[in-house]
Amino acid sequence: MDSRELKKRTKEFAHRCVKLALALPGTVLGNHIKKQLIRCGTSVAANYRAALMAQTKPAFISKISIVIEEADESEFWLEFIMDEELMKREKVLPLFTEAHELSSIFITTRRTAQKKG
Repeated sequence: MDSRELKKRTKEFAHRCVKLALALPGTVLGNHIKKQLIRCGTSVAANYRAALMAQTKPAFISKISIVIEEADESEFWLEFIMDEELMKREKVLPLFTEAHELSSIFITTRRTAQKKG
C-alpha cells in the first residue's frame, strides 16, 4: 500500500468515524464520546498528511507516532462504545477493526523508518 492509498484510506476512516459518532445517542456519555471520536478519528488522517510533508526523518517519525496514538485512541473509543452497548456491535466492529489495522500499519511504518540509516 503506497502513501496515496493510505492518504485515501485514512481520510475514509475519518469520514466513517464522524458518521458513526454523529449516530451516537445524545446522552452525556454519547456526547462525550462523540467529540472524542471525531477528534481522534480525523486526527489520524490529518497527521498522516503532515507526516508525508515532514522535511526530516525525525519529524516523519514524530508525526507517524502521533498517527499511531490517534488510531489507538480511536480503537479505544470504538471498543468503549461496544462495551457500553451504545450502538449495535455489528455497526461498530468494522470501524474498530480498521482502527486496529491502521495502528498496525503505522507501527510497521515507524519501525521501518527507524531502521533505515
